[in-house]
Amino acid sequence: MQMSEEKFKKIVVGATVAGVLLALFLVVILVIQFVQMGTKAARLQWENEEKTRLETELKEHEGDLEYYSSYQGLLRLAYQYGYIFPDDAEFSK
Repeated sequence: MQMSEEKFKKIVVGATVAGVLLALFLVVILVIQFVQMGTKAARLQWENEEKTRLETELKEHEGDLEYYSSYQGLLRLAYQYGYIFPDDAEFSK
């Protein structure tokens, strides 16, 4: 049972087409992976920069909670937002 030359060519062409399609599929998957890696790297860099910025901001404002919890800080906020104490009312007339 020998294979005719025509059948052999069809099998070779089919195998070649299948191989090319597989290679194309793998290249597409590879490109998608590279794009995802680049996107992830950029996002990771942005997150690190944001973390550094927030840590710096936190250090700059570390004493604010203590100050605004104190009597002086609360008094300053009250005046800043227009609160008038009863004792101040007679001075503003």
